[in-house]
Amino acid sequence: MQLARPIGALALLCSLSGCADGMPSLLGRSDNQTDLSQHGGNFAQPEGETRSEVISTLLERRSLLAEGTIYNSVAEAAVAASARASEAELISAKLRAEAEAKNWLPTIGPSVSLTDLGELVAGMLIQQVLFDNGRRKAERDFAAADVEVAAVNLSVDMNERVEDAVGLYIAGLRGDEKSAYSSRALTQMQEFRRIVAGRVDGGLSNRADLNVVDSKISGMRNARTTAQDAAKTARAELTAMTGETFSEKPGKLDLGTPPADAQYLAVLKSQAQANRNVAQAVVNRAGLLPQIAAAGNITSDGSGAGLTLDLAEPLGLGTPAALQAIEASKEAARRQIGEAEEDARRSYARQVQRLGSYQRQTTEAATLARASRETYRLFKAQFEAGQRPVMDVVNIYEELVKREQDHIEAKYEVVLIQLALARDMGLLADGDKI
Repeated sequence: MQLARPIGALALLCSLSGCADGMPSLLGRSDNQTDLSQHGGNFAQPEGETRSEVISTLLERRSLLAEGTIYNSVAEAAVAASARASEAELISAKLRAEAEAKNWLPTIGPSVSLTDLGELVAGMLIQQVLFDNGRRKAERDFAAADVEVAAVNLSVDMNERVEDAVGLYIAGLRGDEKSAYSSRALTQMQEFRRIVAGRVDGGLSNRADLNVVDSKISGMRNARTTAQDAAKTARAELTAMTGETFSEKPGKLDLGTPPADAQYLAVLKSQAQANRNVAQAVVNRAGLLPQIAAAGNITSDGSGAGLTLDLAEPLGLGTPAALQAIEASKEAARRQIGEAEEDARRSYARQVQRLGSYQRQTTEAATLARASRETYRLFKAQFEAGQRPVMDVVNIYEELVKREQDHIEAKYEVVLIQLALARDMGLLADGDKI
C-alpha cells in the first residue's frame, strides 16, 4: 500500500502533462537512427522527427566540382583530413537538443523539511509544469535552432577548407605554367644576348645595349624563380593540409558559375540565429510571467499533491518595459535576416562583376598576346633581313612575354573567383559527405 501512493502521485502528474500522448522515446537514439545519421553524414535527420528546413537545405547541396576530376579529389582529401572542430560542436548541440526534447517530462528531486518537533523528514518531490507561457517549448526551439547554427558553421568550415585546398592546387598549377613560360622566354632572351654581345664585340652596337638585355634577363630569371617558389610553397602547404600529393597535370580550368538562386550560407546562418534569438526572447518573456505546476511530495510519512504558482523573477515597476524590450529583440532578430540577404546580394553582384571583368581580361590578354606574337615574328624576320636593329626585336619580345604572363594570371583568377562564389553558397562539398 505504501508503494501504491507514490505510483498514484506519479500517474496523476503524467496524466496532467499529457504523457500518454506521443511521449518521445526515453532511450535515446535507436540503431536505425544511428545508421541514418551515418549514411547521410552530419546533416542526416532521423525519420519521424520534425525536419529542419535549414539542415535539409544543407543536406541537399551538391558540389560544383565534377566527379572524377582532380579538383574533386583534392576536395575529398581536404574534407577527410579535417580536424572537424565544428563537427564536435554540432554533435554537442544535437545532444543538448535531445536533452531539451524531454524538458516537458516531470522533474524528480529530493526534498528535506523540518517538522514542528524538530525532526528532519526526507522525501522526493515530483513536479510537472502545467502552464509556463511557452517557456519549455521555447527552450526546445532554442536548442533546435542551436543545432541549425552549428550545422551551418560546419558547412561553412568545410567549404572554406575545400576552397583553401583547391586554391592551393590551382596556385601550384599557375606557378608551374608561369615558370615554364619564363624558362622558354629566358632561352630566347639569352639567344638575343648572344647576338648583342657579338655585335658589341664587333663594334656594331653600344655596350649599353648589352646591359639592357642583361637587365631584362635578370628580371625574367627572377620572375621564374618567384613562380617556382610559389608553386613549391602551395604544394607543400597542400600536402601538409591533406597528407597527400596530387598530379601536377592541369585539368580543365573552368568550374562553372554558381546559380544565382542558390542561397548563401551566411543567409542560412542568419535565419538559424534569428530563430534562436526569438526562442531566447520567448524564454526571457516567460521568465517574467507566472507559471503553474503540479507537485507531488513523497515521504516516509506519506504523500501529497497540489498546484503551485511560481514567478522566476519578482514583478516590479520595470516589468512592462522589460517585456517590451524582449518583443523588440524579436524584431531585431528578424531584421538581421534582411541585412544578411542584402549583403549576400551585394556580394554576389560584386563577385559576378569581377568574374566578368577577369573573363574579359582573359580574352583581351589572349588577343593582345596573339597580336604581339605576330608583331614579334615580323620584327624578327626584318632583323634577319637586316632591316631592323636587334634591340627593337628584344623590346617587342619583352612586351610579348608580359602579355602572355598577363593572360596566364587572368585565366587563373577566373577560377579563383568561381571558387569564392561556390564557397559562399556552400557548393564545394556534397552535403551528405560532410
